[in-house]
Amino acid sequence: MSAHEEQTVVALVYDRPGVLNRIVSMIRRRGYNITSLAVGHSETPALSRMCLVVEGDAQTIEQICKQLRKLVDVVHVNDLSNENIVQRELALIRVNSTSSTRNEIIQIANVFRAKIVDIGQQSIIIEITGNEDKVESFFLLMKSYGVLEIIRSGRLAMLRDTESQKIIRRKKSEEKRKTEEGAEKEGLVNPSFSAPS
Repeated sequence: MSAHEEQTVVALVYDRPGVLNRIVSMIRRRGYNITSLAVGHSETPALSRMCLVVEGDAQTIEQICKQLRKLVDVVHVNDLSNENIVQRELALIRVNSTSSTRNEIIQIANVFRAKIVDIGQQSIIIEITGNEDKVESFFLLMKSYGVLEIIRSGRLAMLRDTESQKIIRRKKSEEKRKTEEGAEKEGLVNPSFSAPS
């Protein structure tokens, strides 16, 4: 695995002032580079979901996840780097357009299943959603017409349904094992004890 490969981490965090700053500062202090960051409200009130894309190898991501789990504002952390996920990015692109180029731009947007969200006298704003390669390819095509402005959401990622269920089962199994190990250490369970016949 390349040292500069992009890894995806999703964290569920408390929706409080300063949480984003604390998380970003923690990662920055350790010298890791965040290439994409998207945050928004989750399905649970008072909790937000954060999708981080970080450059590094498996060891780097393991360290980041460990550090994130230590923060009191973080409820749950998932490393999705090697999981089967759905990932999307949204971009708004303002492209220079004239009466002679407008139809061409609209036709290319249609091929990419992008939406025209605003048409002005000198420019068009296009909304495109898809994986990062699709967004980048569309951006490169639009450069020849003159890209005046672009804003990108950054990567959004979610486990596919089958993978999500596997992880939930794996976590439950790990929790059960830890509980049993803890009980043995406390002397609550004696593995050598057998009930009388």
